[in-house]
Parts: sequence; C-alpha cells; structure tokens
Amino acid sequence: MAEKIRAYAAPGPGKRLEPFMVEMGPLAPDDIDVTVEHCGICHSDLSMIDNEWGQTTYPLIAGHEIIGRINACGAAVPGLKVGQRVGVGWFSRSCMICEQCMSGDYHLCRQVETLMVARHGGFAERIRCHWAWASVLPDALAPASSGPLFCAGSTVFSPIADLGVRPTDHVGVIGVGGLGHLAVQFLRAWGCAVTAFTSHKTKESEIRKFGAHAVVDSHDALALEGLTGTLNFLLVTTNATLDWSRYLRTLAPHGRLHFVGVALQPLDIDVFGLIGGQRQVSGSPLGRPTTTWKMLEFAGRHQVAPQVERFPMSRINEALDHLRSGKARYRIVLDADF
Repeated sequence: MAEKIRAYAAPGPGKRLEPFMVEMGPLAPDDIDVTVEHCGICHSDLSMIDNEWGQTTYPLIAGHEIIGRINACGAAVPGLKVGQRVGVGWFSRSCMICEQCMSGDYHLCRQVETLMVARHGGFAERIRCHWAWASVLPDALAPASSGPLFCAGSTVFSPIADLGVRPTDHVGVIGVGGLGHLAVQFLRAWGCAVTAFTSHKTKESEIRKFGAHAVVDSHDALALEGLTGTLNFLLVTTNATLDWSRYLRTLAPHGRLHFVGVALQPLDIDVFGLIGGQRQVSGSPLGRPTTTWKMLEFAGRHQVAPQVERFPMSRINEALDHLRSGKARYRIVLDADF
C-alpha cells in the first residue's frame, strides 16, 4: 500500500487551504526525500493558489522555500546523506543533458521542473526533489528563518553575482518587501551605494537599517528627476506597474534595468532612452545551484538574513491572509506542526 503524508491544499482558485493527504510513490534513484521543518510563504504561492499565471492544477499544495532534513536518498544520489539539513527552492529537477544544463545553467533548462507544478510543494510533511536542487544549509544560518533565502534570496542575489555589479556602483532597488529587503542587504554588503524606492514611506527607518543609503518615494516624479543618469543598476522586485521610461532615465550610460518581480502588465519603455544611453532591460529567475551556494556562504559571512514573522503551519490560512493584507514584515515562515 502506497504511503501517504499530510499536507494543506487549495481546492480551487482563491480558496482557503484544507487538510489533504498526498500519496508518495517510489523514491527515484536520483531524488531525495526531505522532512519539512519550515517553509516560507511567497507572493508566488498566492499567484499559484489564485491561478494568476494559468498553470495551476487543483488541488494545489503550494510552498517553495523549504528547510528540512533529508529523510531518504535514492540509490544514485552523490554527496548528500540522511540527516543533513538542506534548503529547497522553486526548482526541483532539470534534465541534466541539454546545452543549458551541461553549461551549468540548470535553471534555464527547457524541461526544468518546479515545485507546485510538477511536484507538490512544501505545505506538507515531506517533499522530494532531484539531489542537485537541494543545498546543505551552512551552520552560520538560522534554520527557522532561512527558507526565504532559497527563493527571494537566490532570486535577488543571482543578478548581483552574475551581471557584473561592482562594489563601486550606485544601485537602486524598487520595492522593499520580501525580495527587496534582502536585495538591499546584499547590495550594501557587496559594497554598493544603495537607493531604495518604496511607496510606503513609513518603512523608511527599517529600510535604512537594512542598509539603504537613501530612500525615495517611488511615485515622486521630482525625486526621480533628480536621479537622472546616476544609477548603474536598478533592480525591480515589485509586481506593480510604474513609469518605466522615467525609471530608465535614472540609469547612467550602460546602466541596466533588471526585473526579478513579475510585472503583470507589458512594459512601456522609451526605446530612445535605451539607444541614447546604450542601456539594457533584462530579467532573471532563481539562480543556478552554484549561485545559490555562493549566496548562502555570502549571507552567512555578512549576516544577511530575512526578517520573518512565524506561524505554525496549522494556522496557514491566517498566515496567507496576513500576506494578502500587505502587512507582512517582510517574509512569513511556517513551522511544520503536523
């Protein structure tokens, strides 16, 4: 008889999560089985629960910022062992044979699998993933608050590490929420001069504690005008629709406007602004596994950590309501209490 585990699942778009039993099949030779200890909640979980991206299958078990201990390893798993504490993010498997995988860009594999789509997510007693997508958690990082590093942390660190951001650069972060508060910390530790853009000026003192040198109202046209041509790199972590051409003009020549937040509306960009300053617009998902390893080591060395609010998983609907309200500061983590 197949083993079943407990979980919380959304029965339909926007529905409250309900207790659910998941049948666990045989463990693949290159997979690991992880007992969930903590799981962060991300806006992507809400997007999947509400089917905003049109790829949700119900009942849905969301959750993709997982900290837990390896419960079992398949026969072909190298390097990992039962009992180790690992983190698992959005991706759960890649093909390992395509050009992208063989080049190290596993996260760009056309056949990449994700939790919540190809497999059930972390709002459950256990999850499974290919061994390459589990990262051993360094001792310097606190397990109860580190889950968000495997989504938000990897997502914002990847362009900093991979796109040539320099310690001498003047950089901006648009949106200081779950992703943005980590981006500000990473960029400050990287050595950059950091300007944070937010629509919530009540957050200013907290944002400065995260490391921002300046805090600007994201809708203040006069303040944006004053920044014309000053920023080398501008990281967008929000899903809000803003005057992107105006933000493009804040970039210095060769500057980059980079999206990691999922803007739901098409971008309205002034092409003359791109051409005239030889500027760039780009985007990226979570980082490749090696980038995540570097991010974890860097976070431990520089004491970069998510600021979290914790709920027992049995109060998951209350936690989701808190996130929907916009009151979360700045990431929510569920503690497994099955």
